[in-house]
Amino acid sequence: MSNWYELRIDRALREAAERGEFDNLPGSGKPLPNRGELYDEEWWIKDLVRRESLVGDGLAGGLPPALALRKEIEDLPSVLARKHTEAAVRGVVAELNDRIMLARRGPVDGQPVTVNPVDADVVVRAWQAARAAAAPTAVPTKPADPARTAGSRRRRWWRREHAD
Repeated sequence: MSNWYELRIDRALREAAERGEFDNLPGSGKPLPNRGELYDEEWWIKDLVRRESLVGDGLAGGLPPALALRKEIEDLPSVLARKHTEAAVRGVVAELNDRIMLARRGPVDGQPVTVNPVDADVVVRAWQAARAAAAPTAVPTKPADPARTAGSRRRRWWRREHAD
């Protein structure tokens, strides 16, 4: 039974639900997406890329400059994992920062680029920490004492037991 005061839209929704027009909708009975995740300011961009399958150069002409630079920053740890020296890491970061500053100077295609340069010192510290975590820990071993070889231990033990 409906309430005496019911708006037209509420009545239309109630009647549609009673007719079963909302049954078997896609996603019905499934949890809402992104539930329990932290808020991401660029959720709509990531959702668009996922929904439209715009991966890599899937867009005509590639990704917009701001998105391409953000993707490079996001992929930076995997790129730096292949570098073996701090100078090489700093070189990659400097080259990326040069491209960021070039993009920030003048908007390309009328789109402003608001990506901030990457702090090289922070990246180097993270790279060093990742290398230290990935490096196998070597257990220092003492050099073998020639006086304590297996044969000499047996002889001393034999002499102690049978010295009588």
